Amino acid sequence: MLILMKSNASAEQLEAVASRVRELGLTPHPLQSSSRSVVGVTGERNGLDPAVFSALAGVSKVVRLSVPFKLAAREFHEDDTVVDVNGVTIGAGQKLCVMAGPCSFESEEQVLTIARTVKQAGATVMRGGLFKPRTSPFSFQGLHEDGVRIMQRAREETGLRFVTEALDERSLELVIEHADMIQIGARNMQNFTLLKKAGQSKKPVLLKRGMSATLEEWLTAADYVLSEGNPQVVLCERGIRTFATHTRNTLDLSVVPAVKELSHLPIIVDPSHGTGYRNYVPPMALAAVAAGADGIMVEVHNDPAQAKSDGAQSLFIEQFQQMMKQIPAVAEAVGRTL
Repeated sequence: MLILMKSNASAEQLEAVASRVRELGLTPHPLQSSSRSVVGVTGERNGLDPAVFSALAGVSKVVRLSVPFKLAAREFHEDDTVVDVNGVTIGAGQKLCVMAGPCSFESEEQVLTIARTVKQAGATVMRGGLFKPRTSPFSFQGLHEDGVRIMQRAREETGLRFVTEALDERSLELVIEHADMIQIGARNMQNFTLLKKAGQSKKPVLLKRGMSATLEEWLTAADYVLSEGNPQVVLCERGIRTFATHTRNTLDLSVVPAVKELSHLPIIVDPSHGTGYRNYVPPMALAAVAAGADGIMVEVHNDPAQAKSDGAQSLFIEQFQQMMKQIPAVAEAVGRTL
């Protein structure tokens, strides 16, 4: 439910509406945008009569949201959300954000070499896993706590922000303390307890689309973070499973304009996981920019043949540098800058 306030509604009237929502055992989500003030209402009262609120002072009208996701909906928040990752902004026509780095941290030399390279080429956020969810329990699982020191040194030397994945509540605590952004991976998109904990942290969250998730399921998962009072959510399209076999996953670029229509949240694209083959990554990254994505996330490795995870989809350093030279022309064509 969405309570639209009159243009001249006062802050006191807005708070009075929020107070009434709480009295009814529901949760208010007051929001003031450039054009209006609203109070979103969430909770277990599906049969509630909107007239309960429509007679309150300052209320213009009350409407029921037409989509299952509420707080992520464009109906709730007309203006595009801008997410601030420790000074790097994502969304609402800001400069394109490029996140780049290895699938996982393997050694200090590896991380520092890649960090220096991607920084020089124009990336502002470094990706890299401290904890790696793997299909096989016998595969490399990441450096865990040992990687924190490496992350800190790379940040100090390059100024890059860091995004890394949290797998559970224990690893989430470490990510919150040391990283600039929390990544929730595809396998955890509907780990609702983890989403709530990430929302309570108030730290920016990168929410990857589940491997078989619909757009509605993905945006409803974002609501779990938003409902905890954390507006800092960036969506990441990373490919979905289909019947196709020529790529690792099917990168769904049509979801970019769909997200822009239905939601106010920024969206970036990960063509590395979306294709699974390094030679497909640059053209799909350029296509993502053309489609209107707010950024891209790619895997880069200084020696992909020796990578402990996802070597086949990791760009050689020279490939990444060449791709970064191509992006500005595409970005300019759609009114963006790098």
